[in-house]
Amino acid sequence: MAGKVVRSSCRACHGGCGVLVRVEQNKVTSIKGDPDCPVNRGWLCIKGKRYHTITHHPERLTDPLLKGNGSWKKISWAEAYEKITDRFLQIKEQLGPESLVVGYGTGRDNESFIYRFANTFGTPNVLTAGHMCYGPRIATGITLCGNLPVVDYESGPACVIVWGANPLVSHPDEYKGLYLAQAMKGGAKIICVDPRRSTVAKQAHHWLRIRPGTDGALAWGMVNIIIDQGLFDQEFVENFVHGWEEFCQRAKQYPLSWAAGKTGLREEEIQSAAETFAATKPAGIHWGVALEQSKNCVNTISLLIYLMAMTGNLDRPGGSVFYPNPPVINASQLGAHRILPQEARKKRLGGNMFRLADRIGVINPKGVWDAILDEKPYPVKGLYLISTNPVISRANSREVKAALEKVDFLVVQDFFLTPTAREADIVLPASTWLEHDYVAELWKRHGWVVARQKAVQVGQARSDYDILNELGKRCSAAEHWWSTVKDALNYILSPSGLNWEEFCQRGYLQGERIFFKYLKEGFSTPTGKVEFYSTTMKKLGYDPLPGFFDPPESPWSPPELLAEYPFQLITGARIPFFFHTENRVPGPLRNKRPDPLVEIHPKVARKKGIAEGDWIEISSPRGTVVQKAVLTNRVPENVIAADHGWWFPEKYDDLGWDRSNVNLLTDNGYGGCDPAMGATNLRVLLCNVRKASDHS
Repeated sequence: MAGKVVRSSCRACHGGCGVLVRVEQNKVTSIKGDPDCPVNRGWLCIKGKRYHTITHHPERLTDPLLKGNGSWKKISWAEAYEKITDRFLQIKEQLGPESLVVGYGTGRDNESFIYRFANTFGTPNVLTAGHMCYGPRIATGITLCGNLPVVDYESGPACVIVWGANPLVSHPDEYKGLYLAQAMKGGAKIICVDPRRSTVAKQAHHWLRIRPGTDGALAWGMVNIIIDQGLFDQEFVENFVHGWEEFCQRAKQYPLSWAAGKTGLREEEIQSAAETFAATKPAGIHWGVALEQSKNCVNTISLLIYLMAMTGNLDRPGGSVFYPNPPVINASQLGAHRILPQEARKKRLGGNMFRLADRIGVINPKGVWDAILDEKPYPVKGLYLISTNPVISRANSREVKAALEKVDFLVVQDFFLTPTAREADIVLPASTWLEHDYVAELWKRHGWVVARQKAVQVGQARSDYDILNELGKRCSAAEHWWSTVKDALNYILSPSGLNWEEFCQRGYLQGERIFFKYLKEGFSTPTGKVEFYSTTMKKLGYDPLPGFFDPPESPWSPPELLAEYPFQLITGARIPFFFHTENRVPGPLRNKRPDPLVEIHPKVARKKGIAEGDWIEISSPRGTVVQKAVLTNRVPENVIAADHGWWFPEKYDDLGWDRSNVNLLTDNGYGGCDPAMGATNLRVLLCNVRKASDHS
């Protein structure tokens, strides 16, 4: 592979950007955006440009590791496969397949293979971020309108609400920040909903600086304005909405004055934004994960779908559309969900509690920790964690760590020896996206798949696909798997008539762009309409109409709690150089952000005796962490905005997992979760701050 350029697809964040990878003597020397890739059109963020420093990092895991007597030893792949297979099958025989939980983090295009492994093994328990990240939009979208609405930037929206997102930094899911930037440059009216003054907020026509956690209240306020002023699309409502009258009656419970009081906005601000959105066609809503990591997850997503629908912006060019898939085996088919027996499905942890989540096969993580620590409703004895670092990324980190320490057998598959991997019995070295082939973007709903081609090989690292394919053949019926991963790729591409080599020559496939499909087909719901009164939610035992919950911790909390913790803590703002807990190893990316930062308003800092750059303690009812102060009016006076995802590979015997990890402050109790999806409340908490007495 020396001295050549490999055309591939990046996965430094959510992925999909076409890249040109220059390779010299099995080492990547540069990564540039591919101007011929229609997904990113040559644009590439700093994570993608510098990702080869992660792939070739000297601390990369390059061999399987076995823990024994408190130390690690290298073992062969054959020995690793044998030991893992023996223990997994032992658990299955003695306790049942459900006592093994398979888990992964934010999508690395490995989801379908992971689900295929779980489903063929027979366990219903796949631990993902899907209960609070992307999954709620999928589940709610399918339930209410038959699919996930995605802003059609290609057709040029005249108005975009950027709600709980900062796509110029995060490039999430189906989107690239480039799309929004071009829409802004082209004159689209931008409505930004964000407590922080983001780059988008600074350029928006309307910046709605809401009180954290009150997005649903704002949505109700906008709904009422559109109904009361008759700004809705009457023809669409009459022909394609189920439950309009019931919905209008429910809306009266949440009038504009109530919405203003909850959100902290003036009534005129809400009215002006609602009028702009309703009057400007076409318009889309570009939503973000912040909406999902709250108790109001499904309520808020439902209301945003209804705002799209009632203004006639669903599946119209430049609105929020349903992109047809390209001609490939889709992620659900590849995941082999139909193989899992019905009796096994009934054993899914938390399935009876979070019934909407159960419909898409995701679980609330606390159910796993409870099953390990308390062995209820049954014991979980094995964990197989792939591309995830839950000690840092999951709420209530101390409980997570306690569960990983207790579980009988833990396998971790990753690039580095993370705080989670340190708890494992066996660690498997996974390849980065520069080291394997795949049909990328398969899980997204933007209508594309792109070719990801292997550029280099580092040590003995293997792709998640290779590892799962091999373990799948050993742990379940071999006919569900392939002789090689290349055979799997040809299977995925089979509906297109292309093989892997031919697909690589083309570089991408796109589904046919068809709009207003509902005029012929209706919507894929039980009534064939957008269900403002949801027959499915009613069948599942939930309120068929949306409502509103106050955040578990908020200005409406008990006075004694507010006296001790007077500030609202928000977390999770994206950092250009990291992807959640990734890229913290020393190098060009980490050097751009060497320390964890917390944003504090200057007035608060003065009262607390905090100066720029001071290490400060951030405390919640659950614990205390330290981060470095940034004084800025980007946040309101009563809001503290802290980094997430922090650990320190270069320091401390324990990798500093409990020093700046904001999930020591978060709560995973069921009472604070969304009742339908089990979404964890990560974004809106109460806290206090003070200058740290000592930090070393």
